[in-house]
Amino acid sequence: MSPILRLAPAAALAALLLTPLSVAADEADELARRLIALRGEVEQLNAELELKREEQRATLLGLTQQRAQLEADLKRQELAAREARDRLAQATEAEAGAGVAGDALKPVLATALDELAAAVRAGLPFKTEERLAAIEAIRVEIDSGRLPPHRAANRVWAFIEDEFRLARETGLHQQTLTLDGRQVFAEVAKIGNVMLFWRTKDRRYGQARRAGRGWEFVELTDEPARGQVRAFFDSLDKQIRQGYFELPNALAQAGSR
Repeated sequence: MSPILRLAPAAALAALLLTPLSVAADEADELARRLIALRGEVEQLNAELELKREEQRATLLGLTQQRAQLEADLKRQELAAREARDRLAQATEAEAGAGVAGDALKPVLATALDELAAAVRAGLPFKTEERLAAIEAIRVEIDSGRLPPHRAANRVWAFIEDEFRLARETGLHQQTLTLDGRQVFAEVAKIGNVMLFWRTKDRRYGQARRAGRGWEFVELTDEPARGQVRAFFDSLDKQIRQGYFELPNALAQAGSR
């Protein structure tokens, strides 16, 4: 047999032995490539997750600061109302005990009415015009002499008590809002003196947001937020005023629509 014929079986055997090794090497390369790709995806997901966490932490910090600001505003308003009430009580007692003339009580009442009007203007925009009109009506009756000072003190006292009640209650009311430059009659859901949401007859939903030193009524266009407010109104319609309600950020400053 020639040498060529003797080498042919050996070459075939070598080819058979190398084929599995080549396949295994290709599979190993493919696994390595897949592992590298998976590691890259994991790193990218970790980076995205950390970014989300940072965004949530920043949002939570902002909400906490805004809530603290509103709570501080509420406390200042309540303190001003309490101080006005205390001064009225002291003045009334002094008038009854020492026979102070009614004219001496008028400056105290005027100061109390001024402070109450300022608190109403700065507070949540809930029936602001009606509450200011009630204050002005007391002032007019005092100035005209139709309402004696001691009776006026009782009227102012009753108004302050109503303000404290409004600051504590969560309920459904009706009032006129300014939307897109027009006066619109709407239902409002008020949460103490902190949050106010609104609903129109054509089922537009929105909330009151701070705008500088005042407030504005903003319509909600985001469907999840609209759904949350709609569910809140539905609960109030059913006289459900206690429980867990998820609501959009009503503490946001103007411009974050």
